[in-house]
Amino acid sequence: MKRVQLTIALLVCMLGTTGCLFRSHRVQARRSNAPLKVATREELVARINQLAASVRTMNATVDIDTTVGGEKTGRVVEYQQIRGYIFAQKPAMLRMIGLMPIVRNRAFDMVSDGDRFKLSIPPRNRFITGSNQVRKISNNALENLRPNVIYQALLLPEIDLKSEIVVLEQGVQQVVDEKTNRSVTQANYCLLIITHTAENSWHLDRKIYFNRADLLPYHQVMYNDKGAVTTDITYSGIRKYNGILYPSLIEIVRPEEEYSIVLKMVKLVLNEPLKPEQFQLEMPLGATLTELK
Repeated sequence: MKRVQLTIALLVCMLGTTGCLFRSHRVQARRSNAPLKVATREELVARINQLAASVRTMNATVDIDTTVGGEKTGRVVEYQQIRGYIFAQKPAMLRMIGLMPIVRNRAFDMVSDGDRFKLSIPPRNRFITGSNQVRKISNNALENLRPNVIYQALLLPEIDLKSEIVVLEQGVQQVVDEKTNRSVTQANYCLLIITHTAENSWHLDRKIYFNRADLLPYHQVMYNDKGAVTTDITYSGIRKYNGILYPSLIEIVRPEEEYSIVLKMVKLVLNEPLKPEQFQLEMPLGATLTELK
């Protein structure tokens, strides 16, 4: 009888509201109260393709922040912000000019046709040409920089449902609550875009994340055919330029080469005609030529 009473007492103790072997506490809700929009996979694909098709050319004045280094090198170097100019034109043309701080002489001048690039570095009297593909990573992170990385971040590629498989995923993101100024979670959408290689094997090509408050993309992650992240891009400060929605701040991270570039739009003109000579770059007299094999 005593054993039964002891068992009952233990059960009451364990299941009681006050608790003997456990304790509880309140969890404060940290979810966004913003009204969220709903979209299907097809609607998000159409959204991306509409945004991609809306930009054909770009003439931008930008502030450029560059950071190099990480765990591999054991140190991080942050370069002084410089002013720059970017010309871009579909399907693959890019021209990017960076100016020295204060004196505003050219620090670099880079042009690409999508397959190959040319890079002039006047302060070092160097002229570099080569493929847009990095076949061997250099210990000097900036030597791994290729124009196509900038181009892919600036001009969002369209999704081709004839050659790509698209999967919709629902998840969460961290946002700042406007009322409390605290970080809270908010539901988001993510499109996983799967493509195939020349060997006809399928692999994850990129992910595009959407803010459900406005159904605009805020993050894009690109992968190689081995599943490693090649480029991580964050878009913020969406504004209207020439009536077209476009981010005013773009952060590009290349984890394998350990460098990041932040482009802040100072002035942006979209879809105005560009001249062919704006994408021409000749080697200066006396410059040392380097061909990257």
